[in-house]
Amino acid sequence: MQPRLDAAGWARFAWRQLTSMRTALVLLLLLAVAAIPGSLVPQRSADPNGVVQFEQNNPDLFPVLDALQVFDTYTSVWFSSIYLLLFVSLIGCVLPRTRHHWRALLARPPVTPARLHRLVGYTERTVSTDVDTALATATAALRSQRYRVERYVDAKGVASLSAERGYLRETGNLVFHFALVGILATVGLAGGFGYNGQRVIVEGQTFTNQLTSFDSFNPGRFFDEARLDPFSIRLDEFEPVYDVDRTTGAPLPLDFTAAVTVVENGAERRDQVKVNEPIDIGGVTTYLLGNGFAPWITVTNAEGTVVFSQPVPFLPADANLTSFGVVKVPDGLDAQLGMLGFFYPSAVQLESGALSSIFPEPDNPVLSLNLFEGDLGLDEGVPRNAYALDVEGLGLEQLTGGETGEESIILALGETAELPGGRGTVEFTSLPRFVSLDLHHDPTQTGVFISAVLALLGLLASLFVPRRRLWVVAEQHGDSVRVQYAGLARGDDPNLERTVEEFADAHARSISGAETDPTDTGSAPNTT
Repeated sequence: MQPRLDAAGWARFAWRQLTSMRTALVLLLLLAVAAIPGSLVPQRSADPNGVVQFEQNNPDLFPVLDALQVFDTYTSVWFSSIYLLLFVSLIGCVLPRTRHHWRALLARPPVTPARLHRLVGYTERTVSTDVDTALATATAALRSQRYRVERYVDAKGVASLSAERGYLRETGNLVFHFALVGILATVGLAGGFGYNGQRVIVEGQTFTNQLTSFDSFNPGRFFDEARLDPFSIRLDEFEPVYDVDRTTGAPLPLDFTAAVTVVENGAERRDQVKVNEPIDIGGVTTYLLGNGFAPWITVTNAEGTVVFSQPVPFLPADANLTSFGVVKVPDGLDAQLGMLGFFYPSAVQLESGALSSIFPEPDNPVLSLNLFEGDLGLDEGVPRNAYALDVEGLGLEQLTGGETGEESIILALGETAELPGGRGTVEFTSLPRFVSLDLHHDPTQTGVFISAVLALLGLLASLFVPRRRLWVVAEQHGDSVRVQYAGLARGDDPNLERTVEEFADAHARSISGAETDPTDTGSAPNTT
């Protein structure tokens, strides 16, 4: 009957289970499985707009997944719990093994076994020399092969050598596990100092790397605004390259190039950002995420005074860059004015009368606008989505389109239209492009790279470095010496028997400089 465990006993039992290698492997597998949701649904830290879009497309499923923290997978309670348990398990597993390995490195090779003939590759050679010369020659040969060698004399006065090598195997194993701990520690600690932000930049505009300039920003838990590196990016030109599928007529994007001017530490340079070809600015990696058009819209009031004039990014809705945008005119008119618009780069009119774009390049750019009047909610101190207009929630009055009796405003590039009721005019002034940039500062890259390299080297050492022990026993028989050889491996080592044989032959030749003695008994059977 097993004794009953008290609280301390159960604590020791739990600790031993947690710090076992089996538990570490299970936790590592669980961590890989727990990371899967992060690749299946958009994450707030990397794609906040994708999370909003997911909520719109899946209004019933979104609250359930959000309650489970699926959209914050890598900072969720359940992922962090597995992460921390794995971290503790690895440390608790590796430290005792490191202590044991260190003691083994300092210890002498084990005493030569009494029954050498039972070991792997046992063989004998007879050489014409004395015992001291035979063992000295064997010592030099073994050390040249990086064996640690110790000489022993048993109770009968028989001298022998005990040699071992391959501690690099266990060292590599420990390096591999410490490297895993290094990766976990780097991601968990250094990752907290990183940040990820997005910004839409229109041609000719400049982005400055400060917190208020980002459209969306996701800091790490240890982020400090003072750590933002001072630099700026100006979008000089965006140039896409398209081809046409000869079968379907659909556009085929070939290349996207954003020509930018970067100012860093007072120095100005020109650079290019492409898809999958980011640029590095002050330790911040800048990626090209998307692109589109930003129609320049100019609004004047009834007196002819310009009350709004700026490019407005329209978000692409399909491969032909049919785009949706929101224009908000807060001041200068009798009431605030909102516009919901669609932009068609290569507009054609369908049989139904609706407009559509047939190509993503601006061969026939057309802008359609529906107007809404009322309080846009811009003065309430509540953040509003720049790409949305809550018509019903704000109680806005529709002025054009729908059931108003007024047709939607349709503008070609350079055209001007009158606003209903003599409110003024709206003009489609010009058509600059915009790009969406993702700025990612990841201080973990260097640490993770070093840890990954160490893990690879440690794994290679633990897989391919054999852990071996060799023994050489020399006994004087008249004018000759009978030398016995045998080996032992820790783990699978199919080459050990051949290694012992080759060493025995080389040792005998190094002593006699000729073939071995005809009285050589050869290899004895392995009875291991």
